[in-house]
Amino acid sequence: LFRSRTPPPETFFLERDEVQALFASLPSEGRLAVRDRALLLFLYNTGARVQEVADLRHTNLELEGQPRVHLHGKGDKWRVCPLWKETLALLKQLMAEQKSTDPEGPVFTSAQDQALTRFGIYKIVRRHTRFLLKSNDPRRRISPHTFRHTCAVHLLEAGVEANVIRGWLGHVGLETTNRYA
Repeated sequence: LFRSRTPPPETFFLERDEVQALFASLPSEGRLAVRDRALLLFLYNTGARVQEVADLRHTNLELEGQPRVHLHGKGDKWRVCPLWKETLALLKQLMAEQKSTDPEGPVFTSAQDQALTRFGIYKIVRRHTRFLLKSNDPRRRISPHTFRHTCAVHLLEAGVEANVIRGWLGHVGLETTNRYA
């Protein structure tokens, strides 16, 4: 039996100037300013899926030597992503401000010191990116997954090999990564 496949939806990502505008607009003061900045930069740096961020624990971070994060993703698979020095600095600052020192404790927490949920992360992303959308913009929303697409496209634009990006994002096949090309 022949089935026609519909093409995957258009991949929406943020342009570099939009990413710069976003980080320039983030509050630098306030109780959750460091958390929100670290969260958004972590999403952009790693291309992590929202559930991987919600599940992230202190033990998943290697902050000394070559900084990196171990992400537990789809299909019960683990992958390792390098951390940029800016991401590293914000994560260290965030962890210094947290009350809990439990290595199994969540990295990104709510105001009540509970692990952020997927929905909580989504709300933070929406709150800080709302200004980037034009009123007549058909894209209508920016989600945590938008940062995954943005990470992939910007890595490709920077000349990173597709196979490296495949590993970075945890794609099983290169076809998935090639959607960004």
